[in-house]
Amino acid sequence: MVTFLMILEAIICIALIAVVVLQSGKGGGLAGSIGGGADSVLGGGQKKGLDAALSKITMFLGGLFAVITLILVRLMH
Repeated sequence: MVTFLMILEAIICIALIAVVVLQSGKGGGLAGSIGGGADSVLGGGQKKGLDAALSKITMFLGGLFAVITLILVRLMH
C-alpha cells in the first residue's frame, strides 16, 4: 500500500510540474502586477481556454498531492 502511494505521488508530482511549466507567464515584477491589475479592471484579464483548464488541473493535482502526502505520513508514522 505504501509503495503504491509513493509511486502514485511521484507520478502526480511529475504531472504537476509539467502542468505548471505549460502555463503561460503572468508577467513579472512590479510592472507586471500593475499592468495585470489594470487589465482586470478593464476586463482584459480574464483567463480563457487552455490557461483556465491548466489552472484547474494544477489546483486538482496540488490538492491530490497534499492528500496523498498526508496519508503517507499517517501510514509511516
